[in-house]
Amino acid sequence: MAGRERLARVEAVLDEAVRVHGEVRRGDLTPVVQAVDALQAAFAGGGKVLVFGNGGSAADAQHFAAELVGRFQKDRRACAALALTTDTSVLSAVANDTGYDRVFARQIEALGAPGDVALGISTSGASPNVLEGMAAARARGLRTVAMTGRDGGPLGRSADVHVNVPHASAARVQEVQRTLLHAICELIEDSL
Repeated sequence: MAGRERLARVEAVLDEAVRVHGEVRRGDLTPVVQAVDALQAAFAGGGKVLVFGNGGSAADAQHFAAELVGRFQKDRRACAALALTTDTSVLSAVANDTGYDRVFARQIEALGAPGDVALGISTSGASPNVLEGMAAARARGLRTVAMTGRDGGPLGRSADVHVNVPHASAARVQEVQRTLLHAICELIEDSL
């Protein structure tokens, strides 16, 4: 691929990212505010957010938890957040002993309590281990927030709050999800 063709490809990727951001911007953003409300209520009551996903969504879970525990744009009190994607000993033990579909559910059974929020991220909305994690959260009385792509799948349909990026490309979905996670962080910081 020649230099100009590569530049054109980069421009096309950016154009598509802007287009998908614009579509979401023109859509119903109420679920984003509802997610903020759920997190604020958890933090105000001494609760925490347990966030999880696979692959790029696992990285987004870790990024989001880091922004809440540390800081996003300003100094403020720490918010209790834990990415369930980070402890390789727990992940590998649960996957080995009970199967990969249980890696998030088992952690929620151990760490989740009523008043907490479970935030599951899945570009497909159909990841079995994220679905099981959300089912465990509901069974324990946690509030559930799903961030999905495509049509939201069973994950979106089962959550208390569903933040959806209705696009088929996992890359474009993840880009918009990161922007929405940053918006959530900003609103939470503004309230503290």
